[in-house]
Amino acid sequence: MASVRTARSKAPTLSFERTFTQAGHRYVAGCDEVGRGALAGPVSVGLVVIDLDAVKGLRGVRDSKLLSAAERTALVPRIRRWAAAYGVGHASAAEIDANGLMAALRAAGNRAWEQVLATVRPDAVILDGNHDWLSVRGQGSLFDTGPESTGCDSPVTTRIKADLDCLSVAAASVLAKVERDALMASLAREHPEYGWEVNKGYATAAHRAAIDGRGPSDYHRRSWRLGSTERPGVPGLEIGG
Repeated sequence: MASVRTARSKAPTLSFERTFTQAGHRYVAGCDEVGRGALAGPVSVGLVVIDLDAVKGLRGVRDSKLLSAAERTALVPRIRRWAAAYGVGHASAAEIDANGLMAALRAAGNRAWEQVLATVRPDAVILDGNHDWLSVRGQGSLFDTGPESTGCDSPVTTRIKADLDCLSVAAASVLAKVERDALMASLAREHPEYGWEVNKGYATAAHRAAIDGRGPSDYHRRSWRLGSTERPGVPGLEIGG
């Protein structure tokens, strides 16, 4: 398959990551999510930790959306060897329905965080976007539901389009995308009617039509508008990757 990357796309670098040495940081993690805008399946969060004292560039890595499936898959073992530590966490459609998208992203991110802690504790995290959904929330009042006391407690820096210009974040997006795509292909064998091996749970016309005809599965986000007909009080598709 030909690459979907355009000739004008710039390769991400380590320039922004290296600015963290000014604060005395050595281990910096790049973080990105995939599956945010899907109708079915989990949200998935990748973390890739680099050692600023030793890391070098890694050719071929881009934001996962700019690479073909074959290119992403080929990069996975190279990224794993290159990184000081890495992890991918998932939060299910049921968790999204029960707790909301931001809480589900935090849960998935914290599962990835626990994986990298088995090897190294990042001094700082670069998070793609403009909202910090990863950091541990402070303990709330008695009336708050589900306060979290464990998870990412290192400083998080948000950066818009970090997946395009930060190599560690782009690498994290590739790991998360490959793992989530494989999961959706596996689920497609259980529910072939929805075409998840092709659409990966996203809102294609064929996917919505299948939901209209057969109804949602246990892997659909039932709190969202899933089919082609709007339901009163149910939000439409979330925006995101």
